[in-house]
Amino acid sequence: MISVPRWLLLVLGALFSAYHVVLGIYSLDKPASPWPAVAALVLYATATALSLWPARRARMPDWLAALNLGVSIVLPLLVTSQLDASDDNGYATWYVAAVGTLMTITAARRQLVAAWLGVIALAVQTVIWAGPLALGQLGVVGSIVWVAIAHMLSSALAGAARSTRRYVQAEREAAAWQAAQDAHLFEGRMRLAQTQRIAAPMLRRIADGDHELTEAERRECRTLEAAIRDEIRGRMLLTDGVRRSVKEARDRGATVTLLDEGGIDDLDEDARDRVLSRLAEAISGSGADRVIARTAAAGSPVAVTVVGLRGGGEGEVLESDDAEVELWLEIPRAE
Repeated sequence: MISVPRWLLLVLGALFSAYHVVLGIYSLDKPASPWPAVAALVLYATATALSLWPARRARMPDWLAALNLGVSIVLPLLVTSQLDASDDNGYATWYVAAVGTLMTITAARRQLVAAWLGVIALAVQTVIWAGPLALGQLGVVGSIVWVAIAHMLSSALAGAARSTRRYVQAEREAAAWQAAQDAHLFEGRMRLAQTQRIAAPMLRRIADGDHELTEAERRECRTLEAAIRDEIRGRMLLTDGVRRSVKEARDRGATVTLLDEGGIDDLDEDARDRVLSRLAEAISGSGADRVIARTAAAGSPVAVTVVGLRGGGEGEVLESDDAEVELWLEIPRAE
């Protein structure tokens, strides 16, 4: 991609504008009185300097666009007030190219309405002063063409900028999607490896046709199945300490359910370690028949809710009136 330094464009614009000032000074002997032309030169130089002054925003401020429009209206009136429309004024009509240049700069800085109003005012004044044929003779048509070109370029650049922003946003979304997919793949592989580590020894014993499972091994199978279910549904709730506490609770006959619904995904590592340490302690210290640990909704001040129930029927969800709450703990997200 080839880019042009901004300072180079500003220098070229300043040199081109200064050329009109030189022409105006050179032709001061042509008007009946030079002072209106001098005032016009001062106005034009001031407006051009303000328009070309480096600014952070590409779009010209509204007050500056209004100033340029006013200069483009006043400039022809000041200069032509001392000229004879029937004479060959030569370079004394420098104001036509000057207004065209100023309005082109205005259009390039995205003040299109002011730029078009400026060249339209120039054309109307020229027709009133010297007739319709003067539009071509004095170069008014050329000024209008330059503003039209600046308009098209400005619109094209604005469209390109919008497209670039859309492409950048799409690229970010694609990168985020790819990162999420990679994370899901990594997590899936990690869960699979964890599951294999837990279940492989028992699966080999089950696959051994010469070995008949004992009642203790069957209980171990049920415990392993619950541990595998924890790896799927527990996700971020699982640490080595939580796994040990859950296994101890199950070994004594309790039913433990871990449900991670994404409520602690945004916690930093220290905060998550603190929350899960409390969870492991709560499960270890509870004598409930059934323990349910569930993450709270995102944005809640509570990170994890732990409920321990004693009595009632079998199952993960208690609907019996005989169940008694043995443990109720809400672990906060922040201390």
